[in-house]
Amino acid sequence: MRGHIRRKGERSWQITLDTNIGSDGKRLTLDDLVFASPEGKPIDPCVLTHAFTRMARQAGLEGVRFHDLRHTFASLMLLRGAKPKVISEALGHSSAAFTMDVYSHIIEGMQSDAMVLLDEVLPAGVNKNSVAKLSPTFEN
Repeated sequence: MRGHIRRKGERSWQITLDTNIGSDGKRLTLDDLVFASPEGKPIDPCVLTHAFTRMARQAGLEGVRFHDLRHTFASLMLLRGAKPKVISEALGHSSAAFTMDVYSHIIEGMQSDAMVLLDEVLPAGVNKNSVAKLSPTFEN
């Protein structure tokens, strides 16, 4: 995969990534570590946490924890319409129901958005006086 990275006021740098090959030349699998030492061994969680905290602070994100990235990922995916089962699997949750329980605060806003979409597709016989606009009107 090729891409260009450009920050405001900077030149474009071209990068080439082969997302299927690790630094040791072997093909990556879903069981490979996301964060590993140069030897391919797990990184101590404290080391990762401290490094992330330092980088976040340098970026002006005081108080952001590494674990917050999981919540950001799940929230953004839900808001973009990803299926709960897919999000649950990506997070390693035991079930989609658990994921939905954890992120129910995101779902509440999505429910009102869904009602707006439903209002847009209901036929013309809809009762316009209804708050939810979900009850069809039948004329005798």
